[in-house]
Amino acid sequence: MAEREDKRPIGERVAANVRALIMSGEWDPGQKIPSTDALMEEHDTSNVTIQRALGILKAEGLLEGKAGKGVFVRKDAPQAISPASFMAPSESGQPYRWISEAAKSGRRASNRILDVAEAVPPKRVREILGLPAEGLAMLRSRVGLLDDEPAELVDSYYPIDLARGTRLADRRKIPGGSPTLLAEMGYPPREQEDEVAARPATSREFIHLELPADIAVIEVFRVVYSDDRRPIEVTTLTKPSHLFKMGYHLPVQ
Repeated sequence: MAEREDKRPIGERVAANVRALIMSGEWDPGQKIPSTDALMEEHDTSNVTIQRALGILKAEGLLEGKAGKGVFVRKDAPQAISPASFMAPSESGQPYRWISEAAKSGRRASNRILDVAEAVPPKRVREILGLPAEGLAMLRSRVGLLDDEPAELVDSYYPIDLARGTRLADRRKIPGGSPTLLAEMGYPPREQEDEVAARPATSREFIHLELPADIAVIEVFRVVYSDDRRPIEVTTLTKPSHLFKMGYHLPVQ
């Protein structure tokens, strides 16, 4: 079998290689990157191509140019998110764990609610919730913000018989978040199943996440179960892949 070639434009290939160095931590936050001459020699290409690659990464916010000083890696390292840390209800009087977990890394988190409504969920969500083709669920759609910048787009669906007439149906924010409310209602979260994928952003995600370029998103499809494995929440969550990594800590069985 013939060896496959990377036929992407050279500038995109160089940008991909440099992006990997930044995302992996090989290049430290705030570090000055090698000179244009060094990058030209390393990648065996022209100054024009290197500038095109650096322009791509500057547009993504991974690099920043400082007049008279050079080009530097952004100051904030890619953040690893541990999905399991958001599952448990908040303690009495404490904020939603999205807020408290962000505070641990010195960041300010908040949510902007986009929609709260009874809606027909996507097919897969309907199947999990046991709904017919036109069955309704309670949708809560929101943008999670870190330091006032979009960090995730979240669409959560709840069984209509469980949510109707509760704060889940209210457009206002829920004190302590939905895990706390569900626990107070007698449906404590017991298990969480996540499926993680990477894909191109949809137009809706591109707009709400304010993506600076054609950047892939990390998609997390999550099902939360209560007692007797009753599904109480089905969520699709998307995050910009150039800003976040998914982290898991799993015990050895």
